[in-house]
Amino acid sequence: MRNLILVGPMGAGKSTIGRLLAKELHLPFKDSDKEIEVRTGADIPWIFDVEGEAGFREREQAVLADLCREDGLVLATGGGAVLRAENRAALHAGGRVIYLHTSVEQQLERTARDRNRPLLRTANPGQVLRELLATRDPLYREIADVVIETDQRPPRMVVQEILSRLEQLPPR
Repeated sequence: MRNLILVGPMGAGKSTIGRLLAKELHLPFKDSDKEIEVRTGADIPWIFDVEGEAGFREREQAVLADLCREDGLVLATGGGAVLRAENRAALHAGGRVIYLHTSVEQQLERTARDRNRPLLRTANPGQVLRELLATRDPLYREIADVVIETDQRPPRMVVQEILSRLEQLPPR
């Protein structure tokens, strides 16, 4: 078994659903953003402040390359993980990719009180999220084996749909 890799925008539920999926399948769960924080000893906002987005993306690429070489884990990625072609190739090669799609309205609701989102430290987070989705949605879809809608759905229902949809996929 290769990995199950969750991609999608911030607030789509990648970490919550990833943990539940891992528990259901008795697999380890890893979150690439948390792994970056553990390896650097600093939180994501600090990395963005000190190294900028480019510095963060370098760290992210190295962590994703490592995690995608593992076997038999559920991996939740950061929303921007798909921006680099090298990351998309690693994610696709690393296992089955599940795109958790959600609306900007749902993202705003889910991230409203989260101060750990450097890209949303702005006067108009809704506009930022719309711009990010316009850029990233085609990239998520490019590498996705499965696209799952998460709006207004309980995480356990999403996990059950993921499992059902994965069973229908041909081996690769």
